[in-house]
Amino acid sequence: MSRIKSTLAALAAQHKKGLIPFITAGDPSPALTVPLMHALVDGGADIIELGVPFSDPMADGPVIQRASERALAQGVTLRKVLQFVVEFRRTNTHTPIVLMGYANPIERMGMAAFIDAAQTAGVDGVLVVDYPPEECEDFAAAMHAAGMDTIFLLAPTSTEERIASVGKIASGYVYYVSLKGVTGSGALDLDAVAEMIPRIKRHVSVPVGVGFGIRDAATAKAIAAVSDAVVIGSRIIQELETTPHDAAANAVKTFISGIRKALDELTPG
Repeated sequence: MSRIKSTLAALAAQHKKGLIPFITAGDPSPALTVPLMHALVDGGADIIELGVPFSDPMADGPVIQRASERALAQGVTLRKVLQFVVEFRRTNTHTPIVLMGYANPIERMGMAAFIDAAQTAGVDGVLVVDYPPEECEDFAAAMHAAGMDTIFLLAPTSTEERIASVGKIASGYVYYVSLKGVTGSGALDLDAVAEMIPRIKRHVSVPVGVGFGIRDAATAKAIAAVSDAVVIGSRIIQELETTPHDAAANAVKTFISGIRKALDELTPG
């Protein structure tokens, strides 16, 4: 059983919801990445999505685009991201790490080399935005053979056929994009999310995390009430953009603690 699966199963057994924050590796500075990862865990994160900086992040809005640009300008590559994971694992061997990014850096490294390096570093799963499920069966099989999960996106526009296709090879969890558009955009339609989750669960056996548009404790709690986990990214990046570097880790911990508290208020008893 992967770390992601066991973590989400343990939460479900406790009637708790998963908290999955996202940060871009190398932003606001490479030296802060690992301290920020630990701060997220200290604040109550269950799984960390670590963004791999990319020059053309087509699914990301301006906030995360800026984070990628800052990281790339400081020389952060996929190999450097894997080094961050290695450093994090020196003192944390239990929190699952998901790399979130795009196909190009993986293709440049080579699929086999990437999978070997990711497994060695202590990565638990990968979400490759531009790897559609019907075109990456070999990648998913190789990831699973190495004990890592492949996570896929679903959207409000996803057809029953696409949902079923994802359900066949997804592992760990699926990431439901609650909005039409890019990260950090629009306003949540909670009723629409509540209607979509059962549709997804008819075809998908793994937990469903929901992201895009979750900006505070209230929206996180509302989304968690109808899903298995919440994913929050742009709002954290914005926090980092307005906080001095020496206060960044504490600011992130405080913010995530507020989200954690809200989610735990949903726990029965």
